[in-house]
Amino acid sequence: MMGFLKILYSNSKVIHRIASKQTLGQLHAYPGALLDFSSTGLLSFFRFESTNLLKEQSSLFAENYDDDDDFQVMDFPGGKVPITPQMKFISESSEKRLPCYRVLDDDGYPIPGSIFEEVSKELAVKMYSSMVTLQTMDTIFYEAQRQGRLSFYLTTAGEEAINIASAAALTLDDFVLPQYREVGVILWRGYPLRQVANQLFGNKFDYGKGRQMPCHHGSNELNYLTVSSPIATQIPQAAGVAYSLKMDKKEACAVTFLGDGSTSEGDFHAALNFAAVLDAPVVFICRNNGWAISTPINEQFRSDGIASKGISYGIRSIRVDGNDALAIYSAIRAAREMAIKKQKPILVEAMTYRVAHHSTSDDSTKYRPVEEIEHWKTAKSPVSRFRKYIQRNGWWNDEDESELRGDIRKQVLQAIQVAEKVEKPSLTDLFTDVYDKLPLNLHDQEKLVRGAVKRAPKEYPSDVPV
Repeated sequence: MMGFLKILYSNSKVIHRIASKQTLGQLHAYPGALLDFSSTGLLSFFRFESTNLLKEQSSLFAENYDDDDDFQVMDFPGGKVPITPQMKFISESSEKRLPCYRVLDDDGYPIPGSIFEEVSKELAVKMYSSMVTLQTMDTIFYEAQRQGRLSFYLTTAGEEAINIASAAALTLDDFVLPQYREVGVILWRGYPLRQVANQLFGNKFDYGKGRQMPCHHGSNELNYLTVSSPIATQIPQAAGVAYSLKMDKKEACAVTFLGDGSTSEGDFHAALNFAAVLDAPVVFICRNNGWAISTPINEQFRSDGIASKGISYGIRSIRVDGNDALAIYSAIRAAREMAIKKQKPILVEAMTYRVAHHSTSDDSTKYRPVEEIEHWKTAKSPVSRFRKYIQRNGWWNDEDESELRGDIRKQVLQAIQVAEKVEKPSLTDLFTDVYDKLPLNLHDQEKLVRGAVKRAPKEYPSDVPV
């Protein structure tokens, strides 16, 4: 199925074989790769006007059947449909599963014949350092929650490559609508570790003023919309943001992240249909990590994963190895370019594994084997795989590793020590930032709360200014 990797790149890219000795910054290709550089495939659009997939289908239909005198068609609403005397039901599943795009094998070697966009030493080291930062940060914050210093936490363990490589492939002009396991994306965009700690502790420097659960980050400056707890609500919102970018003729797209569990929500299906019909420039990135908390994917859907769902909605889709940083980087760069230039949605299914518990409220050993978890944690680690790659290129060594991990650990511990000593937001902030002028009912509620505090001051946290 060669067409699944039909990637659009700019004309300035150079194509060559992996066995050649050309310089970095070029694009590897294999014989027969379908790389379309023609301008005919680029669809223009006007304000409030979406491109029409039916026109493409009608054109393809004409090419295939116009010369067949015996072929009959019916012109149904939506386009011509071939007529057949045979009663044939469409199979519930194809004979072959959709392939998974990969660049690096488990030992960090590029697979011969792989298509991928090489990264410079500077970018590769930054990507790896960010993955290590994410890994180290998660470990320390998780331990802080177990010590009772945080109320809640969830990690990105096993999914570091999806976080960092996708973030590296985007620009700050692109709007990100995360789920809750994408803190690495906002870190890449410039969100400091101290602000991560401020949000987790809900202190007065938290952008959300302590009104969100821990791990619900957001930044207007970084075009990273604040995380919402309800599952899948960000998906149709992303389609709407993308359509707004389209109307304003912005050279940007919307990108939303979701887990495999989100695809069981109605919002997922509404979002894909909306985006497809209106040709919204949005990239849907699904982290298929095998488990929706304790529900395995084989108990959640019968389809061939997530990418096949995109095809059903008329959305160009690809399945990618989510533990391969180079594959994720290359696929998301291509997806972004197609979304913007062709003004169409793209669905990326990133195959990975959630190594950690779903959150600090979960014990995944109750529903999956410890041996399975350890296998993915060690043999399939995306961090280890990418480290092997940059070490083999001579860009990294054991001394660099030790220095980086020690430095990041100090930074995270310092951020915790500072953040937990900062006082909480004022009681007044419970009622602000929704209405321009506080309505009477909220005035009454604030009065009731202050009265309760006055009657029982010992029951109220002393670090919250009244």
